[in-house]
Amino acid sequence: MSARGPEVSTVSTDGIHPTDGIRISADGIGGAASARVAAYLREQILHDVLKPGDRIRQEEIAERLGASRLPVREALRMLEAEGLTEHEPHKGARVPRLSMHELDVIYRMRERLEPLALAESLPQLTDHDHTHLERVQRQIEENTDLDRFLDLDREFHLGTHSGCRIDPLNAMVTRLWNSTQHYRRAYVALGGQSRMWVVNSEHRLILDAVVRRDSTDAERFLEGHIRRTRIELGHHPGVFGEQP
Repeated sequence: MSARGPEVSTVSTDGIHPTDGIRISADGIGGAASARVAAYLREQILHDVLKPGDRIRQEEIAERLGASRLPVREALRMLEAEGLTEHEPHKGARVPRLSMHELDVIYRMRERLEPLALAESLPQLTDHDHTHLERVQRQIEENTDLDRFLDLDREFHLGTHSGCRIDPLNAMVTRLWNSTQHYRRAYVALGGQSRMWVVNSEHRLILDAVVRRDSTDAERFLEGHIRRTRIELGHHPGVFGEQP
């Protein structure tokens, strides 16, 4: 994913939230240490502490977490595979920044792939899964906090896909979700609570189709849900640092 717009500043360790409880000892190098570093950085990116275009300096992260650079390097490779970071030759890692056109294309990919994952998932979901999705949706309807909504929305949608047994499809869906997280946050912030009734209505249509195991309806409702977000984001070029 290529950079767009003016360069943004490097993120120093002072700009990252405290890391109580996750310092990594010198003997923790290996898969577990890399996973802990990845979990820390994933949290920072998905919650917009690290924003699109921000650079991630290995030495700063290693010092912050009390780790060597090896697990940090491995963590960045893991996150690149998840669509959360990218590597630029001679510059290092950063959070990917999308242009409006790139985001439009990625959302079109989501419109095609996520309904397929949902259709694959439906026969495998149990009554317990349906109950869990209903509980998550009720929490969404009662919620007024942006960060909490994004966490619950992710849990709802990825939960509906959780029965899919096609690993490459699951990996691609998760990667596309990760790469659009910042822009989904901007979209929700633009609409505010006044537009949440639309989101909740569409979620209810999707959930009803999931419980009925009606893949035709589920795919149609989900595709429309994603498409509406894509179209509305296209009306706000400022989100991408572009001129109207």
